[in-house]
Amino acid sequence: MPKAGLYALLAILGFALCFAFLPSGTVAGSGTGAVLSGVTFRLYPSRDADAVWSFAAQQVSSDPVAGETRLTGLSGGQRTVKERDPRTNALTGRERLDARLDAPDLTIDDQDNMTTRQARITLVNECADIDLKGSAAQPVKIEQGQGFSAPVAEVRSPLLDGHYEKLRMRFDFYIEDADNEHSTTSSNLDTTERCVNGKRVNTPAGT
Repeated sequence: MPKAGLYALLAILGFALCFAFLPSGTVAGSGTGAVLSGVTFRLYPSRDADAVWSFAAQQVSSDPVAGETRLTGLSGGQRTVKERDPRTNALTGRERLDARLDAPDLTIDDQDNMTTRQARITLVNECADIDLKGSAAQPVKIEQGQGFSAPVAEVRSPLLDGHYEKLRMRFDFYIEDADNEHSTTSSNLDTTERCVNGKRVNTPAGT
């Protein structure tokens, strides 16, 4: 079965090379790839079969030699998860919004993993905003089927806030690893704020 994911996107970009010399202004050619402008697409990671990523990008460029695709001018980044019947584990045909992604750019490798220097991931079910910061040498990473990681992260949610270094977290808000010596967590036990249907709402105390 052909891999559905980055290869599909690379195929589209490779096809665009045929039009590299047309006076369109929306497709530009280079020695090792192509550039598309004003692109909306979906990514189906083979290592996270129930997840679907969608983005809009002002510019998408491919480098087939390096096996990388770079997206700039991102907007509307989100991760949806295919819904399964809890009794039969069969797909229902529906998708639910799992996370939002806000980043200035992304680089996607041939394993569908994504890197950038900074990003905000919002976990919808937990109403958790996670600001991730990295560098060129140690970027923010989103690894399909595993989760995401960053050298520095700030977490804000109704139940807890925290500063974490060397954070590794799953999309279910579970922290797999962090540098405990340089990380702090504060629990908001007395808060009246709750996460309801992906939105923060204030509820009366004692409810």
